[in-house]
Amino acid sequence: MKRVLIITYYWPPAGGISVHRSLKFAKYLPQFGWEPVIYTAKNAQYPYLDQSNFKDIHEETTVVKHPIIEPFGLFKLLSGRKKDESLNNIVHVRNRKHRWIDDIGIWVRGNFFIPDARSLWVRPSVKFLTKYVKENPVDAIFSDGPPHTNTRIATLLHQKTGIPFLADFQDPWTQVDYYPLMKLTSWADQKHRRMEQEAFEAASKMTIASPTWKNDLEKIGAENVDVLYWGYDGDDFNDIKYKLDQSFTITHAGLIGFDRLPEVFFQALAELCTELEGFSQYLQIQLVGQIDYSVVESYQKYGLSSYVKEPGIISRDETLQIIVSSQILLLLLNQAKNAQGRVPGKLFEYLKANRPILCLGPTNSDVAKIIHQTERGLTAEYSDKNAIIEYIAKLFNKFRENRSAYLTSDISEYSVLNQTKKLASHLTQITNQ
Repeated sequence: MKRVLIITYYWPPAGGISVHRSLKFAKYLPQFGWEPVIYTAKNAQYPYLDQSNFKDIHEETTVVKHPIIEPFGLFKLLSGRKKDESLNNIVHVRNRKHRWIDDIGIWVRGNFFIPDARSLWVRPSVKFLTKYVKENPVDAIFSDGPPHTNTRIATLLHQKTGIPFLADFQDPWTQVDYYPLMKLTSWADQKHRRMEQEAFEAASKMTIASPTWKNDLEKIGAENVDVLYWGYDGDDFNDIKYKLDQSFTITHAGLIGFDRLPEVFFQALAELCTELEGFSQYLQIQLVGQIDYSVVESYQKYGLSSYVKEPGIISRDETLQIIVSSQILLLLLNQAKNAQGRVPGKLFEYLKANRPILCLGPTNSDVAKIIHQTERGLTAEYSDKNAIIEYIAKLFNKFRENRSAYLTSDISEYSVLNQTKKLASHLTQITNQ
């Protein structure tokens, strides 16, 4: 069996979606002839934890850890935040109105820590891994970014060892939607772009999470790029009970930043409460995860507070149970230039939940095409109140008539197992070249 070194900052006990890309690939790679060797941070400051992720790690999996120095304490001090406040989504999710001190903190983070806040881990990791792979040979290197510190470590390690390198991207690097918000100087911007191009040159293969983003990467010089979706893991649903709520529950799982503010959606719900008989009696809105303060202000503005539940950050199993039991699953794409290519990991969990999806975002997006192809719901523009009202009303009438059956269209091509099969094929290809 061949061995692949997986360089990933996120690893259990990390919670959230970011950990699942490398974790799930590592889980299934042995079925396709590849033994994963994990390299991760020894003392990482993860925004939140989820101990249930350990169940996906095989007992025989080699996990190598090396210490990391992270500047989050300094950033919190500069931006006036509390020591225990999460910084994972600071650019998108705020618990207060923007202040000038936030700009200073973001500027320091963006210009002094390149490619990201884990950059102090790069040099010691390359030194450590150069020695490690000499004593413990591997056939290929796989990195998953962001954080693009992972990508940078893999690039430099390849340059030193010549080991074939596959660069994977959950999100793009300089093309990501929040890149312009990082207040970069021209010097910092040039350094980011230089590192990105070095990764393109070093990697024998690249993969990214959507077809549109694949095309975007190719426009700035990337070659040999293919799509690897996040996918769903059927094992995650083995202990989930498929039983629908007695209320008409609309659920969103994951962060809702100010760039995903569903103002018109809340307005539509308020009108339905007034105009559709029985709707206000059964309506329940579940917002699971981090929420920007502007989202709270918006649903309060439309008088929906009594219908909203905010369980906060909960375990993965609890979240999956909620979405499987809901009448509608709300999917919000970033209102940004690259929204057409954003295919969130939660989409595939929504597909596996077998519940109708209401996606707000570009109707020509990659997500819209998947939802249409799988017959799992509707994609509407954020501003299209009539389409939102019509779709929700249609599903509510089915709910009142006890016709809210689980959906059954084939989604197997989007399983993590099938995505890992593609990854294994790519790894075999670059090692055989």
